[in-house]
Amino acid sequence: MFGGSSTFLVYRTRIAELAVKGRLPTMHNFRKMVEAGGLMAYAINMTDFIGRAAVYMDKILKGTKPADLPVQQPTKFELVINLKTAKALGLTVPQSLLLRADDVIQ
Repeated sequence: MFGGSSTFLVYRTRIAELAVKGRLPTMHNFRKMVEAGGLMAYAINMTDFIGRAAVYMDKILKGTKPADLPVQQPTKFELVINLKTAKALGLTVPQSLLLRADDVIQ
């Protein structure tokens, strides 16, 4: 499992290449890592997360004090699976898991 450091995002393609070369299945917390070749991610839905942040920014720009706004936590998550990487690792992803995935990268 890779953490949320921006360093991992910067080197996501290299990390994916090394993981496949070393035959290591990887689990991530950013969709971008899977798009770069990681095996799978269970991550917050960034579109929803950024949209909610935009609503907060709008309120702040209209005069609401940040301290008056409740703390928000992500509420939408997505499971993304990279079948190309699974194949390269010699893994078969169960159909039941594929059906639960929000996105499957071929």
